[in-house]
Amino acid sequence: MTQTTDDQAAAELEQKQILKKYLQETREALVWKLEGLTEKQARWPLVPSGNNLLGIVKHCANIEIGYLGSCFGREWPDPAELVSEAVLEEDPQADWYATADESVASVVDLYRRAWVFCDETIDTLPLSAPGHVPWWRAGDVTLFRLIVHVTDEIARHAGHADILRELTDESVGLYADNTNIPDLGAGGSAGYVEKLKKLAEQAGD
Repeated sequence: MTQTTDDQAAAELEQKQILKKYLQETREALVWKLEGLTEKQARWPLVPSGNNLLGIVKHCANIEIGYLGSCFGREWPDPAELVSEAVLEEDPQADWYATADESVASVVDLYRRAWVFCDETIDTLPLSAPGHVPWWRAGDVTLFRLIVHVTDEIARHAGHADILRELTDESVGLYADNTNIPDLGAGGSAGYVEKLKKLAEQAGD
């Protein structure tokens, strides 16, 4: 019986390590997209929806703290640092942009502290631990499901950040130490884009 319990504990630890690895890689990829930008560039809305790089990071900090904190009865130490429900009622987009009092450094600092806070939830609770998401119709969930949900959401926003950063200064890449961008050969990216345009033209309207 003891061996079975030990095996289960070891298996759960391995599962948590895998889940945390993918979540952390995605977090770091997202924050990397802010490196080297001015305060103006980080805030600048580049698409009709108003999406901007710093706003994405602020949003992700708030959602991680919500899903992997308050949904398990763990409240953030300083609620004033987060976008409250009252503020969201007045401005539903309030977590999608930095205020005049916030900076790139302060938002990134909040997000990095959120990582530690949320990882404590993952480390201290079993994957089967019950949580409750008040804004979901079926609000009762497990820690496992919310880790997967958060990772999926952060990954989607990291993809948004990839596009916004490229629109800002043409910077591209998957991670700081692995761009995952192949050699595009003669003509580089400009030649590649022209190739794609010609194929699109051939396809017609």
